[in-house]
Amino acid sequence: MGFRLRGLKCLTADHPPLRCSSRRLLVFNRSIATSCRAVVLPRFGGPEVLELRHDVSLPELKPNEVLVRARAVSVNPLDTRMRSGYGRSLFQQHLPIILGRDISGEVAAVGGSVHSLSVGQEVFGALHPTAVRGTYADYAILPEDELTPKPASVSHVEASAIPFAALTAWRALKSTARITEGQRVLVLGGGGAVGCSAIQLSLVAGCHVSTTCGAESIDRLLAVGAEQAIDYTAEDVEVSLKGKFDAVLDTIGVHETERLGINILKRGGHYMTLQGEAASLADKYGIAFGLPAATAILLKKQMQYRFSHGIEYWWTYMRADPEGLDKIRRLCEAGKLRIPVEKTFSITQVRDAHEAKDKRRIPGKVVLEID
Repeated sequence: MGFRLRGLKCLTADHPPLRCSSRRLLVFNRSIATSCRAVVLPRFGGPEVLELRHDVSLPELKPNEVLVRARAVSVNPLDTRMRSGYGRSLFQQHLPIILGRDISGEVAAVGGSVHSLSVGQEVFGALHPTAVRGTYADYAILPEDELTPKPASVSHVEASAIPFAALTAWRALKSTARITEGQRVLVLGGGGAVGCSAIQLSLVAGCHVSTTCGAESIDRLLAVGAEQAIDYTAEDVEVSLKGKFDAVLDTIGVHETERLGINILKRGGHYMTLQGEAASLADKYGIAFGLPAATAILLKKQMQYRFSHGIEYWWTYMRADPEGLDKIRRLCEAGKLRIPVEKTFSITQVRDAHEAKDKRRIPGKVVLEID
């Protein structure tokens, strides 16, 4: 049963609606929650700086926002990089912040203008990269357009591994390169969640997909649809790849992979890298100087490669895309998009999870379960 508090619908137990004078008071099983557990980043550093606090305040919902009771949240490379100081030019002033982008759980409350989701509904989704209040918490707040109903056939753990990575791949392949049936796509670094998503999205679009990866990922990437998976540690990638490609998604983004990606594209093709320089230059020189410098570098490369190779060059990143998220949900429901989860941790073990990713002890996807 739900009720509305001055523009806010809330979840209650099986009791008649209660009256309340504050939008911040959320009723669950006749108890009033104004705070929750959350993993807080008080300063930048290693896994040891992460703090699990039990009394982090819940902010007031805006009309377009949804409060989600988290059941599982995934650990993304962006989380570990942010913890170490990546993006400090943006996040330093907001410390302490909450890490986390992906989430799967149930709707606990909705703002007054939310119409597509209802209290008690199972949902999954992802926050945009610059959000300062993340999902490593009992309750997370996301805009309505960053959530979608969770397919019943997918568990919370499985669902939490998908949206941020899949939306990143979607933006590159569908919004930027606009891949179409019959084209050839190369994913450099297909072993991660973005690469794995990109392979499956390309396959659904009717493309022929090749990828590079470590030996441990070859069988998994062939199983999800790659026509060719090359072990970059044991093979000469340039020799193994035959012909030219229409689109290259580079999840590694070092000089060697950029050179390979540029040279293997057809004229008119698209090279997209996840390792743009905007955040790193803003961290080094400040936002006022770093962002214009990054824009200048990007424009220079775009003009250079357009003239020398006849290709389009892009820095790509995740962004909110309701249409893309809905398509991702449908693909998950149909069993055509999945990201294998290698290991789960309790949210109380968040430091262990980050340490395992930092030390590369777990190459695959890691998810934090929330009791």
